[in-house]
Amino acid sequence: MSMESEEEELKQKKLEELQQKLAQQQEQQEKQFEKEAQIQSILKRLLEENARERLNNVRIVNHELYMKAVQAIMTIVQKGYVKGKLNEEQVKEILGQLKSNHEIKITRK
Repeated sequence: MSMESEEEELKQKKLEELQQKLAQQQEQQEKQFEKEAQIQSILKRLLEENARERLNNVRIVNHELYMKAVQAIMTIVQKGYVKGKLNEEQVKEILGQLKSNHEIKITRK
């Protein structure tokens, strides 16, 4: 009987570990949703509707570029380079500058 009780204890420990992992993942996911909601709220104040839609499309395709663009937009606004909301053309320009910085060009001789 002691073998069976040891097996039950091991199963119980494993179950508890899995439950803890699940709880941690859910908490992390909630924090991520909150962070994204804050970003969207800020972007709503800083960008025109069509510019925000473009940036959301970028988020779907390339999350890293999206985050860099959000940081750049916040920096531009904080430094006072722009009065009012950014339009789609300005967001395109920001995205183009960020994207061109990461392209690798190989030339053959």
